[in-house]
Amino acid sequence: MDWRDKLNAMKQDLPEGEEIPVVTEPVKKRQQEPLRVELDKRNGKPATIISQFEGTEDELKELAKTLKVRCSSGGSSRDGEILIQGDFREKIAGLLLELGYKIKRINFPTPPTAPKNQSGHRKF
Repeated sequence: MDWRDKLNAMKQDLPEGEEIPVVTEPVKKRQQEPLRVELDKRNGKPATIISQFEGTEDELKELAKTLKVRCSSGGSSRDGEILIQGDFREKIAGLLLELGYKIKRINFPTPPTAPKNQSGHRKF
C-alpha cells in the first residue's frame, strides 16, 4: 500500500463537512462622476480637496483613512468631501487611479516642456 492509497483511505474516514452557503451581496454602485482633486488654501496652509464622492459616509471615511495613511498626513471627511492637509495632488491622483476611481484634475501644475533648439525640434 503506497501513500496515495493511505491518503484516500483517510479521506474516506473523514466526516462530511457542512455546505457553505453562497452569499450574494448587492453590487456596489460605482462612481458615476469623476472625483475632483484640487488644491485649496485653508487658514493660509495648502490642503488637497477630493470632492464629488458618491457613496455612503462609511465608504467616504474608509477612503479618507486610506489616503491619509498613504500620504502620512492628517485630514478630515464629511459631506462627500475629503480634506488632506498639504499639497498631495499628484500622489492622491495616482492612488485614486490605482483604486479604480476616475478623477478630474483641478489646479494641477502643467508639466514642463522640453526646450526647443534652433531648428524647432525639442531636445531630449
